[in-house]
Amino acid sequence: MSYELFIGLRYLKAKRKQTFISVISFISILGITVGVMALIIVLSVMNGFEENLKEKILGVNAHVVVTGFTGGLRNYADVAEKVRHVKGVVGATPFTYNQAMISGGTGVVGAVIRGIDTASAGTVTILPDRIKSGTLAGLAVPFPEGAAQTDAAADAKLPGIMIGRELARNLGLDVGDTLRVISPMGAMTPAGTVPRMAAFRVSGVFEMGMYEYDSSLAFISIDSARRFFRLGDAVSGVEVKVADIYAAEKTADEIMGALKGSYWTRTWMEMNRNLFSALKLEKAAMFIILTLIIIVAALNIISTLIMVVMEKGKDIAILKSLGATPGGIMRIFMIEGAIIGVIGTTLGTVLGTVTAINLEALIAAIEKLFHFKVLPASVYYIDKFPSKVEPSFVIAIALISLGISFLATLYPSYQASRFDPVEGLRYE
Repeated sequence: MSYELFIGLRYLKAKRKQTFISVISFISILGITVGVMALIIVLSVMNGFEENLKEKILGVNAHVVVTGFTGGLRNYADVAEKVRHVKGVVGATPFTYNQAMISGGTGVVGAVIRGIDTASAGTVTILPDRIKSGTLAGLAVPFPEGAAQTDAAADAKLPGIMIGRELARNLGLDVGDTLRVISPMGAMTPAGTVPRMAAFRVSGVFEMGMYEYDSSLAFISIDSARRFFRLGDAVSGVEVKVADIYAAEKTADEIMGALKGSYWTRTWMEMNRNLFSALKLEKAAMFIILTLIIIVAALNIISTLIMVVMEKGKDIAILKSLGATPGGIMRIFMIEGAIIGVIGTTLGTVLGTVTAINLEALIAAIEKLFHFKVLPASVYYIDKFPSKVEPSFVIAIALISLGISFLATLYPSYQASRFDPVEGLRYE
């Protein structure tokens, strides 16, 4: 063991009269530990939020949407068939998208009515896997002509509709109940515009795990949507699922090349750009803010080393008298500060990683203990506290912490190397 390392380790163990310096060293280690731990946990939670939100959004919406320039898509069957043969495409299905009012049970709410092809919807969306009660097959009941005037109580063969769990709860509906869908785009009469209305039977209830969808989204068959909203032989577009979501733009370009017509595509990144850009900006801001905690802890290292240098003036003078070089003296105090940084970073990395991995279970235990909900579903997009530990982020945080700790040792160590041994021994 070199004398620099030996003396540096000795200086970490304060004598009884130097207990105050030892306490400051402990506080420095604790500061770095807390800073690294907080940074890992917060960034893991931000990653978890982004991943969870991305999973929910892409589970309901397509990775790529193909539509026509005029707003509708008439030859959607041919378009879907061509898209399925494009490299990287997992599935394609036509859809319609309309807004309407749903009346039934205890009230009236606004909702988005999406028409889907029950045969191919499962290749693009996660809807079949999120049905809590009822079946997707119930949507296949044909939409009868004149259904807008049909009395729900008198017609036993109503077209099916699948609604979200929160929407069913708000309206007091369950599988088998009847509701009315009201479209504001009605027919013109001498008395003015009359909204179109049709009765539907609740064929199923789904739960996407995202309050925004569970409270304001409903699915009907694409045939029922075209008839009720009078879309003719057109649909809103074709939804496409790709194998690699981060290569969606490249796949969209290949789809445009395969179609060769008056079509245009939009990827999930374009449709949700504002949301995910805000999440990235927030993550960057949190990283900068929490890095300041580590910098503050590094200032404690500087103060600790300065006090040690002042306390060890006689020792430094003796070492120089025995032949220690300024570089050797500098390395002694750099080693002492580096050890503080390494211990704090190691503890913070381990504690932060373990906490982040088990954060969901920890939050669940806290909620159960104190009887409150950290993320109320009525307020937030998601109903659980996600956390995703990225190894690259953890390594980067640890290296940044070690780098800041090392930089904090330079000034006190340099001042120690310039210490004049004559001054240190003059009054001894």
